[in-house]
Amino acid sequence: MLIWLSYRSYRGGIIYERFIREGFSLKNRTDLPFATIFAPCRGVDREFKENLRRLFAQRYPYYEILFIVDDKEDAAVAEIEEAIRLYSSDTVSARLHIAPKASGSSQKIENLLFAIPKADERSEVFAFVDSDACTNSDWLASLSAAALKPNVGAATGYRWLISENGKLGSELSSVWNGSVASALGPNTRSNFCWGGSMALRREMFERLDIRTCWKGVLSDDFAVTKAVQDAGLELEFVPRALCASFEHQTLAEMLEFTTRQMKITRVYSPGLWLLSMFGSTLFCGVMTAGIAILLTSELGSLAMVAAVAALILVTGFTLAKAFIRLRAVRFALSDHEALLAQQAVPQCVLAFVTPAIFLVNTILALFSRKIVWRGTTYELKSPSETVIIREKR
Repeated sequence: MLIWLSYRSYRGGIIYERFIREGFSLKNRTDLPFATIFAPCRGVDREFKENLRRLFAQRYPYYEILFIVDDKEDAAVAEIEEAIRLYSSDTVSARLHIAPKASGSSQKIENLLFAIPKADERSEVFAFVDSDACTNSDWLASLSAAALKPNVGAATGYRWLISENGKLGSELSSVWNGSVASALGPNTRSNFCWGGSMALRREMFERLDIRTCWKGVLSDDFAVTKAVQDAGLELEFVPRALCASFEHQTLAEMLEFTTRQMKITRVYSPGLWLLSMFGSTLFCGVMTAGIAILLTSELGSLAMVAAVAALILVTGFTLAKAFIRLRAVRFALSDHEALLAQQAVPQCVLAFVTPAIFLVNTILALFSRKIVWRGTTYELKSPSETVIIREKR
């Protein structure tokens, strides 16, 4: 079973790379309507100034950016105000809004719900971006073009974590995250949204009643994904909307980050959480058993031959998938080629470690629904009920 799943994963890597290359070969529409970018912020992320500059440098006819924070004393405020002063132009305007403190949802959701009514009445596309997402100049145009297709409920990109310091925690986070990123592709029914890089038509946003879907929730993207799927609409992955995100994580921070993602998954998509637990258990169990048989069985025995065959095949497919996945991302994020080239060895070697991390994540998610996100502690009571426990500034 593991050999078969490893082969399927390898084939998925080939499809992922092909889809990304084909996506970059398509020309963007030029008749794009006015759009609004919603950018909730808290604190100053790595490369924050550059991320802000890139949002103002989109190749797009006319658009606005609404920055939202929950505290006028937030460190991000000065940087945002400086960017607005430097980069606003005839084609792009920007405003900063101070949202109220959240009470029954995540602060990010509160920021978005506060800002939605502030959008310009001309806006026909709503795009959403995280403050740690480093976009390219075609990001908005690509997402908008996909979101404007008749049967598309939402268009999405994803993140690729880049470690600038080469630390083990950061590299493990990148490989872990990469395995999720490559699950996106041409299948518009199985794709999922990432809230840090997504867009919907304004009309679709209202038709799906996303504001109601967001009330009481922690995860904006899981809620949008469910709304689109429940409506029987397509969810399109846009290769040009893949964003770099720079991380410096210790091993403890890596475990906290990955476990937080799995706790969220357990609440909002329990089937996916169970599937992740099954897959990681299968990988760890078979590989451990294979090594044990190799060390204890008689030379030339059927058990040893089977173990060697399984270990070689699974190892080969896993290495090939990691290599192909990184090659696809290096093509998509060519602006960061130097740093991505340094990930070649970590991506291939650590691909054998991440199933164990997934297993630990899924087990930890079984015993707790509390997470700390951007300095605030939340308890996920249910998909529609989020409790704020305390806040750390």
